[in-house]
Amino acid sequence: MTRRPSDLPRLLTAAETAAPVEAVAVVAEDLRRRFAATKVSFLIVDLTGRALARLSTATATGSGGETERIPLFGSVYEQVIRTQRPHHEPAGQEQRVIVPVTNRGDAIGLLELLLPAGRNKEDVVHAVGEAAHALACVVIANGRFTDFYTWGKRTRPPTLAAEIQYQLLPQALSCEAAQFTFSGSLEPSEDLSGDTFDYSLDRDTLHLSVTDPMGHDLDAALAATVLVGALRRARRAGATLAEQARQGDQALATHGHGHATGQLLRINLHTGQAKLVNAGHPWPLRMRAGLVETVPCQVDQPFGLAVVSPRPYRVQTLDLRPGDRLLMLTDGMLERHGEKVDVAALLRQTRSLHPRETTLMLTSAVRDAAGGRLEDDATVVCLDWHGPQEDHRHVSSGADTHQASAARPPNR
Repeated sequence: MTRRPSDLPRLLTAAETAAPVEAVAVVAEDLRRRFAATKVSFLIVDLTGRALARLSTATATGSGGETERIPLFGSVYEQVIRTQRPHHEPAGQEQRVIVPVTNRGDAIGLLELLLPAGRNKEDVVHAVGEAAHALACVVIANGRFTDFYTWGKRTRPPTLAAEIQYQLLPQALSCEAAQFTFSGSLEPSEDLSGDTFDYSLDRDTLHLSVTDPMGHDLDAALAATVLVGALRRARRAGATLAEQARQGDQALATHGHGHATGQLLRINLHTGQAKLVNAGHPWPLRMRAGLVETVPCQVDQPFGLAVVSPRPYRVQTLDLRPGDRLLMLTDGMLERHGEKVDVAALLRQTRSLHPRETTLMLTSAVRDAAGGRLEDDATVVCLDWHGPQEDHRHVSSGADTHQASAARPPNR
């Protein structure tokens, strides 16, 4: 089938000429006119991963209405986000199209259109999917200039400690690449414990970290700020893994913000060689050929004890092979309410899912076990290692739709 020339350049130009807060609305209105749609909406996923906000709507009458909050679980929207496949269905005299708005595995939201029934399904899905790809770039680019999209991600205003903690997380919670697929999820406790995770990708290396300061509320947030800042500074300066750990340790000790456990991982993308530093942190889990096992490693002292007991951090080799799924987590996933959750069993049940879905299910399971009121942050990062021989980005780590649906636990 012959495709018409792409509308992406014109769409991106229209978004760029609008104010940052209006960029998505401009794209929505452009699509409404182009497809003679009665309604075009952009729905953004909130920070919890359990709800959507209908952030921008273009209608034939020109009225967008109030911002609508929509529970995600059990809806057709959840299906589209989980599978990353478009949804198309008849809707009376119209047709309804929903496509994912995603950038490198980071599920930003959804694009939903109500269109005249006579339009060709294949052409519509292709064109709307192309627009959704552009929309992901529009949201990311314009999010630098306005709080509008950040506001849309929040079901309720965070505390000061929570605001600090959220700002320490990477801007994208998931990442797809040729050699790996990664995602992280944080389920905060009632009084926040300062959990963070971080990652960065350069030409040769994937850098991962998980940290867990002692304490709660603002004290924990401040400790996390010092530690994450020190680790990023060392990483961006090209420090070795041991030096990065030393600088994090020294920063916490020098500035009197207590101590924190943590785990730093560095993977060579060309060889697959993985190096690890463990600073008093729970051991990682690895799933290989259907078997889930704890990966034992040498445990050094937590960060922040440099003045009391200055000791070098040991860099050790982690056995990582193509096809492995690696899980790094904080003690909130294993202790208190986390003790009620069989993490290994859930890891096996969710092997067919994208890491984005696996991490959300794991933290949600702990939240449910706590009746929605966690005593400690529950944080998990999941890495699918595809291998250094790969040269194309993996966009469907575990994309068996039937198994994915069956794997979801009840009462979420």
